[in-house]
Amino acid sequence: MWRGAAGDGGRHRRGPGARGADDDPEVIDGNATFEAAVQFSKTEGILPAPESAHAVRVAIDEALRARESGEKKVIAFNLSGHFDMSAYEQFHQGKLQDHEYPTALVEEAMAHLPQVTVS
Repeated sequence: MWRGAAGDGGRHRRGPGARGADDDPEVIDGNATFEAAVQFSKTEGILPAPESAHAVRVAIDEALRARESGEKKVIAFNLSGHFDMSAYEQFHQGKLQDHEYPTALVEEAMAHLPQVTVS
């Protein structure tokens, strides 16, 4: 799960369950997200929407971890979302600022999510 609004330069969290039920959420900076999106667009010829760019960042990070550990892995992610060109403009102009979404607000939101059992 992603926390925060796309295109705001914020730090976004990938919630528990993305890699396993016991994983701690990952924090993903907005600029790191757009760097991955630009890398993806140069490699694949597709400019992902900011929401999808978060998934691209995590997929790249997972692939790098797998390569470092020698683990063979299939990594799938969703490439969709509302496109926000102004966020890319801010990134390329060096105006996209990373800021951390308050941990207390993330914890409060997470407390209200239903518990899902994966079997």
